[in-house]
Amino acid sequence: MSAAAAASSARHFAARLVRRTTAGAAFLVLPVSLLLFLQWPLRDVVRAYSREANDLAQTLFALYVAVAITAATRADAHLSADAAAARFPPRVRRALARIAAATVAAPWAAFLLWSSASSVVQSVRQLEAFPDTFNPGYFVIRIALALLAMLILLQALLDALPGDDGVHAPPVDVRTR
Repeated sequence: MSAAAAASSARHFAARLVRRTTAGAAFLVLPVSLLLFLQWPLRDVVRAYSREANDLAQTLFALYVAVAITAATRADAHLSADAAAARFPPRVRRALARIAAATVAAPWAAFLLWSSASSVVQSVRQLEAFPDTFNPGYFVIRIALALLAMLILLQALLDALPGDDGVHAPPVDVRTR
């Protein structure tokens, strides 16, 4: 296998991995909503388990947000201040997006991974619990931080490197909105 074919294969694998992860995590919004809704009846009627419901909701919400940021990037759905860039042709805007991915998003995500690695590993080794309730699962929030950084790094690399896997929707002309 040539180097170009290997690079293309790795790119397609990474794009597929990010796409499947973002699609798979979409269901998390339902249990988070349910758990947040159940907190009041659990506290006021049952008089038990509201703190456990809150802790579980926090854990699932952290995982949801970790993936949702990359999903929004893939859908080109982030709010952006591109009034100046709107006048540029689509080719220039794509080049600016590649440059931003390579010089802003990728280094930030790599730094986040590097700076949080020891605390994430320590948290997982200890199976860290929530500090105020001592319920298990806080380590999952730390894992969500690493997941967030890894997905952003993968997406930034996909955006920065040449090639198109249909990752983003076509550029939107803001003047026609």
